[in-house]
Amino acid sequence: MAERDKLRWIFSVKDNQELAAKYAQWAGDYDAELESDYGWCGPQRTAELMVKHVPRAARILDAGAGTGLMAEVLHGLGYDNLVAMDLSAEMLEEARKKNRYREYHQMVMGEPLAFASDSFDAVVSTGVLTTGHAPPGSFDELVRITRPGGHIIFTLRTDVYTEQGFQTKQQVLEAEGKWKLVEASEPAPLLLKEPDVHHQVWVYQVA
Repeated sequence: MAERDKLRWIFSVKDNQELAAKYAQWAGDYDAELESDYGWCGPQRTAELMVKHVPRAARILDAGAGTGLMAEVLHGLGYDNLVAMDLSAEMLEEARKKNRYREYHQMVMGEPLAFASDSFDAVVSTGVLTTGHAPPGSFDELVRITRPGGHIIFTLRTDVYTEQGFQTKQQVLEAEGKWKLVEASEPAPLLLKEPDVHHQVWVYQVA
């Protein structure tokens, strides 16, 4: 498959079953292809904001952890109380090889999560809230499982933010007093080899 077609392939899924099947197929080559074909730097840019708002001892859920790229970056910055969650067993198996998480859970963003309320000091999610993946409704459960005063930090493509309901959902949660916006980065390419695709990193504090 041509390198420029891989993201279109993964974003074209019809449901979570198809999404899981495609990630099962991609898991073994995922890290290498994201770096070589796309120059994905989402974890690094997200971590820059995390260190400003989340203490090193925090219990952090990596929601949509995939192969553990975010954990590699966070571990290098001194974070070691990390929990992985992903819909793909094969992606989680790749993450296990990195040995950066204390727990591994197969769960689906947008569905009820099998964590108690207020379970985490922070939630991070990079490259997951997007087309064909985690929907805007995922935020409800992320808010529930994050303790009051904790942070939810995530990447979001600027076009997806405005066109797929994320902007409205984020504003509704703020109007309802569920969370407040702390910081949002300026739009910038996080796929360095796709310079026309811009993302932002969002930081919210749970009320």
